[in-house]
Parts: sequence; structure tokens; C-alpha cells
Amino acid sequence: MLARLTEGLSGRALILLAVLLVVLAAAPFFAGDYLLTVLILILYFAYVGQAWNIMMGFAGQLSLGHALYVGLGAYTAAALYVHYGIGPWIGLLVAMPIAALAGAFIGYLAFRFKVGGVYFAILTIAFAEFARVGFDHLPFTKGSSGLFLPVAQFKHNDLWHLRGQPVMFYYVLLVATVAAFIGCRALLQSRIGYFWLAIREDEEAARSAGIDTFRYKMIAVVISAAMTSFAGVIYAFYYNNLFPEQVFHISRSIEIILGPIVGGVGTLFGPILGAFVLTGLAESLTEGLHAIGIDIPGAKQVFYGICLLFVIMALPDGVWPWVKRRLGLSERAP
Repeated sequence: MLARLTEGLSGRALILLAVLLVVLAAAPFFAGDYLLTVLILILYFAYVGQAWNIMMGFAGQLSLGHALYVGLGAYTAAALYVHYGIGPWIGLLVAMPIAALAGAFIGYLAFRFKVGGVYFAILTIAFAEFARVGFDHLPFTKGSSGLFLPVAQFKHNDLWHLRGQPVMFYYVLLVATVAAFIGCRALLQSRIGYFWLAIREDEEAARSAGIDTFRYKMIAVVISAAMTSFAGVIYAFYYNNLFPEQVFHISRSIEIILGPIVGGVGTLFGPILGAFVLTGLAESLTEGLHAIGIDIPGAKQVFYGICLLFVIMALPDGVWPWVKRRLGLSERAP
């Protein structure tokens, strides 16, 4: 199994991955509170970026409503915890099937009735907006007044209930990000992965070759939705408050896809690198402006736009393919 996962990686690539993992594992011992918060955000977007990349980067299905699955995961686990005292890990076992079913329903409507391209993207936005409006009037989740999780000060970290200090969430997200990376690589090297790439490049040709395109696109949507719901659970228990306007808003979906686009859609390491570049630089910009007493509304959004413009014009394949060439890594490196 290990040999299969490392197949195609040069020795230099393996060393760089190992060094990066060691640095990330040791970071909380040296990072202050603010830097640790930024690292948590980076790992969050690195994880959800990989989940989104399965749909768009591997299978070629553009989703602009992925906040739907974040919100479903967040609200399901949080509501079970608030109303029934069910822990988040048990709640996750409920949240993931709900998100997967939602993804399957959207995928079935789209793929069965030949809704593709930009129209599929609009469909995903529509369902995220339906969820936002619906949860805004749902008494069980407190509607627009917000769902708040009980917060207590812990001298120790309670991993089972996800109650504790930020460092605990950091390591949970680090493990999840690494697991997602390994899982995505395994999927991409599997029969399913090859079928996804064939569908992404030319769906008609893939169908002519005997690939059941409906089935494999559905698999991509379901896996991506289920993975994304896990990020929603972490989001809920880290921030301890949920508002439909905040969780399901289209801006949340755009934030999810920016990392993979900047890093490199369809690559394994692109969503991770994109999250580090965008979130790291954006938070540095915000902190720098704050330090000199300048408050520019929307500065972060303007920065995101500039980054996207630069990548589209100078690095249309993303930052990671360019970095990979500069470092002299294998063409099959992640």
C-alpha cells in the first residue's frame, strides 16, 4: 500500500513532503495564539479545497455551492449536540450521510437531465441558497437568531466532544488534511480516478469508450459532499455559533474554491499550497494594515481578486505546477 502511494514520487519530493509534515506537526510548539489561529484557517481551507477538487479537479464538475455541505455538516452535528447531547463524532456519522444524500440528489437531477457546465454550477448555487433560506426559518436550528454551542473553559482537551483549546483543533485538521491528501492520491491512482480524468477531459469520448459517466460523476459528488461535511462539523465546534446567512452564503463557497484554483485545479498538492498562499498572505495583509492603523473595508476580497487575476494571467495552471518545475520534482509528483 505504501509503495503504491509513493509510486511516481522522486526522492526529493518525498523528502520535501516529510519536512513539511514535521514542520506542521511542530508548529504549535513555536506559534503564538494569532499564528496558530491562522494555521487552523489554512488547514481548514486546505482540507475543504481537496474535497472540492475531487469534483472539479478530478471529475470536471464545477460546484459553486459547496457551502451547502459545510452547512449541513455543521448544523447536523451542532443541533444533535445542543438538543440531545450527542457528541460530534457520532453526529458526524449522521452529518456525512445527509450531505452525501444532498449531493446525490443534486447530482441525480443534473446528470440524469444532462445539466452540465455553467448550468450545473448555477444549480449548486441554487441549492445552497435554498438551504440558507430554509435554515433561516427552521426553529429546530434557531433560525436567523443563530445556533449557539455551550462553551466551557477546559484545562484539558476533550477530543471526544471537541471541547478544548485551539491546538486540539489544529491537530484534528492536520490529521484530516493529511488523510484527505492520502485518500485523494489513492483515488486518483485507482480505476475510479482514471475514469474521472477521462470524463474531465472529454465526457463524450469517455462514454463512447464504455465508461458509465453518470455513475462515476455521482461517486465524485457523493465523496466530495461527505468529505466537506466533516469540515462543517469542525467549523461548528471551533466557532461555537452558526448563522445561516454566514454558513451557507455564496462567499463561503467562493472561499472554498479559491485555494485549489490558485494552487492548481486537478493537482494533489495544489489545494494545500493555495490555502497557504491565499490565507497566509491575506491574514498578513489584514494584520499589517491593522498594525499601522488603516482599516480598508473589503481589503481581503480585493487581495483575493488580485491573486486570481495574477494566477490567470501568469500561471494559468496554478502555482503548484510552477513550483514543481522550479524544484525539479517528478512530473508525477503531487
